[in-house]
Amino acid sequence: MSYPEQVIPVILCGGSGTRLWPLSRAGLPKQFIALVGKKTLFQDAILRSQAIANSNIEIASMLVVTNEDHRFLALDQLGEIAEGSSRPCIQAQFILEPTGKNTAPALTLAAMAALDISANSGNTDPILLVTPADQTVQDLQSFVSAIQSAVAKAKEGSIVVMGIKATHAETGYGYIKQAGDSGRFGEYAVEQFVEKPTEAWAKEYLASGQYSWNSGIFVLKASVWLQALCEFRSDIYLACERAYQNKTGDRTASGAFFIRPDQEDFKQIPSESIDYAVIEKCPNSNHPIAMVPLNAGWNDLGTWDAVWQVSTADSEGNVTQGDVLLIDSKNSLVQASSRLVSIVGVEDLVVVETADAVLVANRKKSQDVKAIVSKLQQKGREEKNLHRKVNRPWGWYDSVDEGERFKVKRIQVKPGASLSLQMHHHRAEHWIVVKGVAEITNDNQVINLQENQSTYIPQGQIHRLANPGTEPLEIIEVQTGAYLAEDDIVRFEDMYGRKEG
Repeated sequence: MSYPEQVIPVILCGGSGTRLWPLSRAGLPKQFIALVGKKTLFQDAILRSQAIANSNIEIASMLVVTNEDHRFLALDQLGEIAEGSSRPCIQAQFILEPTGKNTAPALTLAAMAALDISANSGNTDPILLVTPADQTVQDLQSFVSAIQSAVAKAKEGSIVVMGIKATHAETGYGYIKQAGDSGRFGEYAVEQFVEKPTEAWAKEYLASGQYSWNSGIFVLKASVWLQALCEFRSDIYLACERAYQNKTGDRTASGAFFIRPDQEDFKQIPSESIDYAVIEKCPNSNHPIAMVPLNAGWNDLGTWDAVWQVSTADSEGNVTQGDVLLIDSKNSLVQASSRLVSIVGVEDLVVVETADAVLVANRKKSQDVKAIVSKLQQKGREEKNLHRKVNRPWGWYDSVDEGERFKVKRIQVKPGASLSLQMHHHRAEHWIVVKGVAEITNDNQVINLQENQSTYIPQGQIHRLANPGTEPLEIIEVQTGAYLAEDDIVRFEDMYGRKEG
C-alpha cells in the first residue's frame, strides 16, 4: 500500500521590495500588499502551495520564514484567508529571523524544522516546496500541474528548479540552460546557471531556445538540501545548526508556533542566496538537478512596470487603482491611496500616491526607484521604512497631524487586543473614543469609556488601552510634550512579547 508523499511548503517572506516604493516599505514590504487582485502576494503564495494536494501529495504544516518585526502581520494575513469562507485553518510554524541573512540560511533553518515536523508524524524526509512570498501566478492549474511533476522528480532525490519560458531578452533575471530531451516528469537536465546577463547575451539566450528564467521556486527533499549545503557551504550549515539547536519557541493564542533561532548564533551565519550557495554548483556534481518548466503566467513583480504588465488595463493601456481620473493618457499605471489623483496628456508613466509620499516615474525606468530609497536612507528619512499608517500586533495607528509640541493619531485596536502597560517620560496623552468601548488603565484606576467620552494620561503615568469588545475600537489620541518620537516608551507588560518599539 502506497502512502501520499508529505510536502511541506516553505514560504520565504523576508524581502523588502524597495523598487515598489512608496507602497512597499521596510515596515510593510510588497509581499504583504494586494498589488494584483484582492489578496496579498503572501496570501496568494500560501493558497497556491495548498492547492497542489492530491491523492499522492499530502500538505503538512507550513513553514513561513520571516522577519521578527513582521511576525504578527504574517499571522494576521494567514488568519484572514479562512475568514468568510469554508476553508479550514491552515497550520503554520513561523521561523523568525532577527535580521535578514538572504535565502540560503532561511531554507537551511526551514529544512531543519521540517525534519522535526516530519519526525513527529513518522515521516523521515519530507519534500519541501520552497517559494518566495512576493511573486504572482495567473494560471493556478498550470502551476499545480508543474509543481506536482516536480514533487515526483524530487522524490527520486533530485533538486528541482522551476523554469520560466523566456519571452524577451530580460537582463534582470538569472537563466537556466537545459540539456537534452525531457524526462518522464517533463523535466530537463540542467547544464548551467547564468546570472543576470548583458542585453546582448540575453538576446542570444532567447534566440537559442535552450534557456529559461530562474523563478526562485525549488522542490527538493530536506535532507538533499542539507547534504548539498554541507558539501558546498559547510560554514553556513554549521552556523545555522548552532542557531537552530539553541532556538527558543512560543505558541500564540491562535495556535501558531514561533521558532526563534538563537540571536547571537544567528549573527554569525554568513549571508548568501540559495542559488550562489548550492544551486549553481550542482550541474556536473554529485547532486542531481533538474528543471521543470513552469508556464503559468509567473512574474516576480520586481518593478512597477511588472505590476502594470500583469494587471488588467483599459482600452488605452492604463492600469488604475483608487480614486483616479485620466484625460488623454496612455499605457500608464496610477495608484491612489488617500486622495484623488488626476493625470492629463501623459504616456508610459507610473504615479503612486500614498498619504505621505508620491512617486512619479517613467514606467520603463521604474526599476531605478530603488535609487530613491537609497537617498531616503542617506538622509535618514522615515518614509523609507514606515507609512503614515503603521501596523501593530494590536491593530494600527495613523499619524494624521503634528506640529510643535503636539501630534494627533487615529488608533484602531482589534477586538480582544491590548496595547502594552507603559509609560512616557516626555509626553502626556488625551484619548477620545470615537467607536467601540475602551478599557483604560490610568495609574491604579481601570475605567470603561464609550463613544464621545475621553480621558487624560499625564506625563510619566503608567497606563494601558485595551478593547474588551467584539468590534474594533477607535480612538483619537492627542499627544503633547517636548519630545513625541515613538521611542519614548517604557514597557512593563506586553501580551506580544515586545520590549520596545
